[in-house]
Amino acid sequence: MKLADLSPLFARRLKRGLTFHEFRADPALALLRWPDCVLEQFLYEHGGSHPPFEEDYGHIDLERIVWRLEVISREDFRDMPTGASEAGLIEHIAKHPVYWVSVRPEQIACHWEDHGTWMRPPLLIDRRFLAMPDAGLQVLEGRTRVGVLRGRLREGMKVAPCHQTWVGHLRDASA
Repeated sequence: MKLADLSPLFARRLKRGLTFHEFRADPALALLRWPDCVLEQFLYEHGGSHPPFEEDYGHIDLERIVWRLEVISREDFRDMPTGASEAGLIEHIAKHPVYWVSVRPEQIACHWEDHGTWMRPPLLIDRRFLAMPDAGLQVLEGRTRVGVLRGRLREGMKVAPCHQTWVGHLRDASA
């Protein structure tokens, strides 16, 4: 199953204004066996409405992804890329981390100040899905969060040593 296979669901979401709960109830999504947080960020928020996202990730077989909540070191985010269509976005955000937090709800700013991390784990994906020559992880969703983290690191602001993320790995063929 690819993003294009879910186009009718994305169209219904946009046309009818489906809530996440209504969207989540679609039988096609049950086949993925993804956590709700991942479904919401990946498919509900971006599917059918963000062409660069579909350009970067439309070729991936979604059923081959298994998601795990993992803790990643702040150092691993320093040079972590995002999709080619928005390659400079993380660095753009990193130049002004205070601004990007200030335009979010107040509780997000408070969470950064109190904990030095994001409230909602971003989505990272194993670059093997993307047929990239270099191994490692890529930011799939959460570019603003990762940009803020990078900027805070550079500016010497409070940043936790480790951060929760959802990481998409290749599903074992036996699973």
